[in-house]
Amino acid sequence: MNTNISAWAIRTPLPSILLFVVLTIIGLYSFVRLPITYFPTVITPSVRVTIEQAGASPAELEIQVTRLVENAIASLPAIRRLDSMIDQGRSVTTVEFELGLVTPDRAVDDVRDAVSRIRSDLPATADEPLIERLEEDSTSLVTYAVLNPDMTVTELSWFIDDTVTRALQGLPGVGRIERVGGADREIHVELDVGRLQALSLTAGTVNDMLLQTQLERSGGRSEVNGNEEVVTTAAAAETISELAGRRLALDGESSVRLSDIARVRDANAEPRAFAMLDGSEIAGFSVYRSGGAGEVAVATAVAGALEEIRTAYPDLQFRLVDDNVSYTVGNYHAAMSSLFEGAALSVIVVFLFLRDWRATIVAAVALPLSIIPTFFVIGQLGFSLNILSMLAITLVTGILVDDAIVEIENVVRHRNMGKSARRAALDASDEIGLAVIAISATIIAVFAPVGLMSGEVGLYFREFGLTVAIAVFFSLLVSRLIVPVLAAYFMTAGSPRDGESGRLMRAYEYLLKMSLRHPLLTVGAALGLFATAIVSLASLPTAFLPEEDMGRLTLTVELPPGATLDDTRAATDDISDRLRGFEEVRGVFVRAGASMTGQEDVRHGIVLINLVHKSQRERSLSAIEADLERTLAAFPDLRLRFLNNRGSRDVSFALLGSDGDVVQAAANAILREMSADGDFVNPSSDNIAMRPELRVIVDTDRAAMLGVSPAMIAETIRVSTIGEVDSRLADFLDGSRKIPIRVIVDPVFRGNLPALQLLTLPAAGGGQVPLSAVAGIRFDETAAVINRMDRLRQIEMGTDMAAGMTSGQGLEKLMTLDSVRNLPDGMHIRTTGDSDSEGDVFESFVPAMGAGILLVLIVLILLFGSVLAPWTILASLPLSIAGVTLGLVLGGHAVSLPVVIGILMLMGIVTKNAIMLVDFAIEREAQGLGRMEAIVEACFSRIRPIVMTTLAMVGGMIPSAIGIGDGGEFRAPMAIAVIGGLLVSTLLSLIVIPSLHLIMSTLGERLSRIFRRAFQSAGG
Repeated sequence: MNTNISAWAIRTPLPSILLFVVLTIIGLYSFVRLPITYFPTVITPSVRVTIEQAGASPAELEIQVTRLVENAIASLPAIRRLDSMIDQGRSVTTVEFELGLVTPDRAVDDVRDAVSRIRSDLPATADEPLIERLEEDSTSLVTYAVLNPDMTVTELSWFIDDTVTRALQGLPGVGRIERVGGADREIHVELDVGRLQALSLTAGTVNDMLLQTQLERSGGRSEVNGNEEVVTTAAAAETISELAGRRLALDGESSVRLSDIARVRDANAEPRAFAMLDGSEIAGFSVYRSGGAGEVAVATAVAGALEEIRTAYPDLQFRLVDDNVSYTVGNYHAAMSSLFEGAALSVIVVFLFLRDWRATIVAAVALPLSIIPTFFVIGQLGFSLNILSMLAITLVTGILVDDAIVEIENVVRHRNMGKSARRAALDASDEIGLAVIAISATIIAVFAPVGLMSGEVGLYFREFGLTVAIAVFFSLLVSRLIVPVLAAYFMTAGSPRDGESGRLMRAYEYLLKMSLRHPLLTVGAALGLFATAIVSLASLPTAFLPEEDMGRLTLTVELPPGATLDDTRAATDDISDRLRGFEEVRGVFVRAGASMTGQEDVRHGIVLINLVHKSQRERSLSAIEADLERTLAAFPDLRLRFLNNRGSRDVSFALLGSDGDVVQAAANAILREMSADGDFVNPSSDNIAMRPELRVIVDTDRAAMLGVSPAMIAETIRVSTIGEVDSRLADFLDGSRKIPIRVIVDPVFRGNLPALQLLTLPAAGGGQVPLSAVAGIRFDETAAVINRMDRLRQIEMGTDMAAGMTSGQGLEKLMTLDSVRNLPDGMHIRTTGDSDSEGDVFESFVPAMGAGILLVLIVLILLFGSVLAPWTILASLPLSIAGVTLGLVLGGHAVSLPVVIGILMLMGIVTKNAIMLVDFAIEREAQGLGRMEAIVEACFSRIRPIVMTTLAMVGGMIPSAIGIGDGGEFRAPMAIAVIGGLLVSTLLSLIVIPSLHLIMSTLGERLSRIFRRAFQSAGG
């Protein structure tokens, strides 16, 4: 059938040509429409449950809310991870389901049903649970500062919230817009504590009065003069002075003006966060993309929309202060450059070997015809042009020309026999058909199981593997349908004949015949080399991903408990000033008020340090980071940590247990032991954060006697100091804008304990009681936030590793610490961040490689119709491991995700040499040649295409191995591993495979005779 396909294509070339014209057109159309991202789009089925209960402490919420929610959700199937973060008045539980097992919509429905079943068990004062699907990317694409000298920070903030957000929210691919920094406008009603006491009022009472009076509400219907009219009740003040003059009803028939008991002013909400750019406070916004959207397309659309806004408001300026897209664009362009350079090198190799420009053009045409249709298929599969799919296309360049080279070289060989171009194409395609199909089928068989892998790491394998498999499939079509046609109708000129064997060929002939005289010794030496390579590979350091120079560093800042926002501002200003003194630093962007994990606290800050591009500076990213760490060591009271590009540390893990105090003690012990070891750099733990508090101790007996409930005490203090919850604030209407009216005591009194004790409380019977009559106030501390994982208390820990040590080595050393090996009963460690992903890489690799090799074996048995011959071909797989190890050692690379994918790739491509040798030897032996002579002839006939295809593949991967341009650090380890494996496997295959084929063929012959005699005896 294989011969018929190529022969049919030669005799009727038009259908094949039209097929690839159509495939090329739709491939180009798909290419320009494919989204461009950095990593594959991961739409993880994650759901977040947020429940707020005003005034509740984290410890109270943990018992009354969080545990109930966790227990209800834990019964759902396919849960990968269950996390909770509890801070003052808010419980947030995030559940992540296994990727591919549960759809995002199903995840939301299941969680909503689970929470609804326990809704009645939650506190009555808790707000309705907010259940939402997490779709947006966790990292912002771009962050802009909005500048206008004629607008205040408050006005700029409203402009962002109203105009900018509305303009951007409807753009395709935009997930959400988050304002950065700025200020929110509020109407503050600042109560005089003395006047409240004199009039027997509370802050809560005043807030309730405003809710009842400050309204404009439709209600009712009337018919006037034959027309139906809607009745609206309007009582809202239209100006601040009118609001201040509003009378509030007291007991009886008396009333009081609001201005008599409070100062009413147009103000800003109390700041709990800020943003700074190079020392200047800014108001800006961050843009997040929705799942599946292209990063570049979204960023371009946002830039276009902002340009329209700037045209409408000429005084406005939008300044890009944080950019995660330019590196993605740089990686895309670098990958495309590597693709073209690799293709050029592959074609040059073909020309140097064949010395025939027509044959070279045929090989060159095969490349785009294989690559371009691939874009159509990966677009239909929902893939994007990311670092993995582009790397697959880049590295597969040499492989795509592989089938064409085998076909062309064989055509040239037949033409050298004096045949016409048409006859040479027919005979050559017939002779080499099985080998070409077997080469492509083995590559496809290796990567086909990858498409069935689950999990986030499996998605990385999938996009790479399926892209390779699809491209190789089109390469097979090209080699069977297009190359024979071009060879028959284009390669019509005379072909240069092979010259005499050179010195290298004579040396190879000597080594080959020596190895065939001692086949067992040859194979035994190869096994010994394989064992040595496996041991060496296992001793290499491991990591999740190579460290990439993205031109930025992320520094987290944590101040001691009790620090104010002003303290954080002063500390980050000092840090920013010092960082800007480095010549490599282009800008410093600070966001304060929340940690990297989302914990909202004024003592946390994130500093983004933007560096000049790596091509414009002499020092590496790690050298700059080490220098910055030495400079920042002058801040002893701050906890400063550099994070990698994924917001993690070199080694990160969580300590889990049911008892928070025991978990804290164990974490402290581990931290002490890590700090004493020089291999661990700046180890830290997110201890159970404690914050100072004023504890109001209620005298319950006295409160009961006076008719004051503890709940009312808590509510009065909360409303007096920070105001009522947002949902219970009155609104002031300024045109179409609703501005909240916040009732609080005068800020002067908030820091005055005697004044707080004068706060009045409503008692039974309508009277008022001062706070001091029913409660005392003392200083104490409480947990600021409680973190939980898998329904256990969690303390996150992390460390960087000393120079020369990888994350994998660090994790291995961590597990040997006495404090880790002797954890208390009921406690355990779970890796997080990159450390967790690194484990997933190697767990996913083993079944993927096993399934791929098994499928390759089945394909080869079916193609060759033999059980033993495929084992000879598979023997080329272990021969490549020595090359992988050698390449990684010489390049100084760890075994990481790209290396693992590269090894998987090798499993498919290194079999080509053995296939060509074994296929030709079997064919020549079937034609009557002796086994030894057939093997030798196969080696001499196939050495040129073997060396050509190997060098073409190596040439295609050299630009990636050099690692120039953005993303080069990711591409280089994989390319080096594949190049090393290819070169060593090729050299060894030319010696070892002939000896192994001789052994296996002889063994098969003997087994055949034994079985034949056995069957004959049984039949007789």
